[in-house]
Amino acid sequence: METSMRTKVQAFGGFLTAMVIPNMGAFIAWGFITALFIPTGWMPNDFFGQLVGPMITYLLPLLLAYTGGRLVGEHRGGVAGAVGTFGLIIGAQIPMFLGAMIMGPLSAYVVKKFDKLIEKKVPTGFEMVINNFSLGILGLFLCLLSYSVIGPVIQQANNAVTVAIEALIKTGFLPILSIINEPAKVLFLNNVIDQGIYYPLGMQATLEAGKSIYFMVASNPGPGLGLLLAYSIFGKGLSKKSAPGSMIIHFLGGIHEIYFPYVLMKPILIISMILGGAAGTATFSLFNVGLVAGPSPGSIFSYLALTPKGNFIGVIAGVLVGTLVSFLVSSFILKVSKEKDETFEVNVKKAKEMKQEGKDTLAKKLENTKDVNPINFIAFACDAGLGSSAMGASAFRKKLEKEGISIEVKNYAIEKVPNEVDVIVTHKNLLDRTRLAWPDKRIVTINEFMKDSNLDDLLSEVKELYK
Repeated sequence: METSMRTKVQAFGGFLTAMVIPNMGAFIAWGFITALFIPTGWMPNDFFGQLVGPMITYLLPLLLAYTGGRLVGEHRGGVAGAVGTFGLIIGAQIPMFLGAMIMGPLSAYVVKKFDKLIEKKVPTGFEMVINNFSLGILGLFLCLLSYSVIGPVIQQANNAVTVAIEALIKTGFLPILSIINEPAKVLFLNNVIDQGIYYPLGMQATLEAGKSIYFMVASNPGPGLGLLLAYSIFGKGLSKKSAPGSMIIHFLGGIHEIYFPYVLMKPILIISMILGGAAGTATFSLFNVGLVAGPSPGSIFSYLALTPKGNFIGVIAGVLVGTLVSFLVSSFILKVSKEKDETFEVNVKKAKEMKQEGKDTLAKKLENTKDVNPINFIAFACDAGLGSSAMGASAFRKKLEKEGISIEVKNYAIEKVPNEVDVIVTHKNLLDRTRLAWPDKRIVTINEFMKDSNLDDLLSEVKELYK
């Protein structure tokens, strides 16, 4: 089966996320230092303020480069990524976040290819010498190349993107980015946008202004809250019942993936998300506010914690306006919608029919294959392996514990699922990407990570195996 372009982009976004998310603690630490100690901060301090520049110039790009290199070539790749990226950092006029996310994995790839080339040609006893010197020599050339050639090219590309978006801000049309952001988010491409574009640009802008609106154009929790609030009032069946709990997870927990299925089962609701996102961004622009670092996860708590001095009114107003617009438009669409397109109810009904038809056959099959195909390890997989998959794994694990069943249930990014896994659970929109990474594994697709008929089926199957 030919891999779709969306699946490839999702995989690319997942790789970017795997570079950024493990280092978000360092980014947030830098954000707090910036918010506290710069001249316009909460506690201006020239001594501690000296940390701001070196951290964003050296520490954060090198962390990204090492992590990206390690994803490609483990620790050796991480070292190559850091050395290769250092040339970019020294030769650049701006913090090299985009460059680090390119040069880190690229340097590791070069070293990995070289290692493959000489794999069976190293004389016995010379492995350590050749490994160390090959990494050192390749690192030398990669560092020189990035300093003299690759760095200037990346800086020009980075400047072009920055100029284009800054021009958009000056014309007042920044809210139209919601036309791209919101559809991309519900197709699980949100990490490509945030980690690949807005976060690096936001960090650069923060170094100059102490804050950036870039961190907010795609992460505003308001539109999702408005959508779920509308479902909790005007929805039908299980979607209405599940919406209040989803609101807590989305708005307070910052796991935005929880509202994606609500849009997918009635795609016209993307209009309310676009309008809500645009209205929120317009409000942020009107108040001239920003955050000091990327809010990951996109919880209201993250927003407030990363809001600099003097920006609280504008930030809260942007979230509230996004919520209100999304709620009003979503409510109108749900109220005038005559057809009963309840994906939750359809799935439940279909699951009951399937259970009834195959009950005896399933029982026999489970009995016959109990020792042949055990389920000892279930992996919940999503884009980053943190938000929705962590929530789903935790909920499923608790259900098993209530039944007295103790098997391994963990959450991972799709490409990081261990090879020994027995079953992979993922959202149906990530099926192609999961199959690409794990073509020989059993994959269970779901519409949402908390309550789904396929999860109920999997739970029943495990209970039968361990009864």
